Amino acid sequence: MFDVVIIGAGVVGCMIARELSKYKLKIALLERANDVAMGATKANSGIVHAGFDAKPNTLKARMNIRGNVLMEDVCKQLNVPYRKNGSLVLAFSEEEIETLKELFERGKQNGVEGLSLLDKAELKALEPNISDEAMGALRAETAGIVCPYSLAIAAVENAVTNGVEFKRNFEVTDVAFQDDVFTVSSDNDSVECRFVINAAGCFSDKIAALMGEEDFHIVPRRGEYYILDKSLGSLVDHIIFQCPTKMGKGILVSPTVHGNLLIGPSADDVEDNDDLATTAQGLFDVRSLALKSVPDAVTRFAITSFSGNRAHDLKNDFTIAPSKYNTHFINVEGIESPGLTGSPAIAEYVAEILSSMADLQQNESFVGTREKPFRYHTATDEEKAAAIAQNPLYGRIICRCESITEGEIVDAIHAPAGAMDVDGVKRRTRAGMGRCQGGFCGSKVVEILARELQVEPNMITKYGKDSVLLYERTK
Repeated sequence: MFDVVIIGAGVVGCMIARELSKYKLKIALLERANDVAMGATKANSGIVHAGFDAKPNTLKARMNIRGNVLMEDVCKQLNVPYRKNGSLVLAFSEEEIETLKELFERGKQNGVEGLSLLDKAELKALEPNISDEAMGALRAETAGIVCPYSLAIAAVENAVTNGVEFKRNFEVTDVAFQDDVFTVSSDNDSVECRFVINAAGCFSDKIAALMGEEDFHIVPRRGEYYILDKSLGSLVDHIIFQCPTKMGKGILVSPTVHGNLLIGPSADDVEDNDDLATTAQGLFDVRSLALKSVPDAVTRFAITSFSGNRAHDLKNDFTIAPSKYNTHFINVEGIESPGLTGSPAIAEYVAEILSSMADLQQNESFVGTREKPFRYHTATDEEKAAAIAQNPLYGRIICRCESITEGEIVDAIHAPAGAMDVDGVKRRTRAGMGRCQGGFCGSKVVEILARELQVEPNMITKYGKDSVLLYERTK
């Protein structure tokens, strides 16, 4: 029997698993998909928000501010790329100038440091490629960028190293409670535990309902994005926002930690949690609004588009609290933006709640760091030579666009909670994330996965379930 079961292996669930592995607890992390970071986390803007947008005295504000403080150290411990490049919220009218002033005051009330209001000349000096129509901006120096799925993967690897059991393809269909023990079930498996943490993202209201909790209502809010080629990655240095609306923080233009340019997201409420379609209208809106901020952010340089759903709760705040029906069932619900930013703080807060109900003893063998993976494209010539001497697979390039080697792919497969499908390799190594989007390296990745997992190539999927890539041999 487990002490704690965490439902949902997005960045929040993974960070909770890592945080709780600091204690002498037997923990299981359950995920409905074939890998971690398969929900909102894999289609996230990757912004570490400063905290001026969240309404004061809300959990969103509290988790945002604390998470921003924690993020840099967490990324250092887990060897995840992070960059504190700051953000700018643009104003295009006198009315929006007033909105910037309101955000500035809200940020000060939330305790955000490094805020300033810029006039047009100051803005253009910082970002020459910003639209000439922009009249001013709110600058937040503490904002930054991180790769959301890299953070989730690193956190779960560290958690598994510290004893957490990760169970894939475990879609929770029932939660029963009897004699102080929960039985959490899927269609073909079940686990028992003393505490349940519901971190199921867009499905968190449905998981809560299994305990009789009917107060939550998640509306999947779909956001569509473009990723532009690295040739445009230096077009802006800061994260560029427009003034927020009732649907969210608006269209952004931002560099990524890997050197691309990200534009998006749109904001459309949908009925189906799994509706990840990109639409002509959604991408048109993203393109049009991005050009309003940065006229040279043209989508003819797009290498891909994608969408994701975030877990919007109608009350517009996070819920992180024991269920009113069973205090040993902790809901972590409505975690939309700034959920990524807040994830380390949310994990801390969940641990505090748990410690109020259980005697948590420190795990003296806890290892808080994750070994830095070898990356050929950033290694020095000396580091490359040493790695190849140790393992010749580090000298065989598989993904030419991103300079990813066979050795890196093998490492990703055999890592704790490692890759079991093509997209899992892609998220861990970036093989397939370049200009050709896997057109050249995809078949090689399938071969390597089949060999290392000791299965036939037609058993390898793109992202689990029915996403098979090969059906039968041709002549």
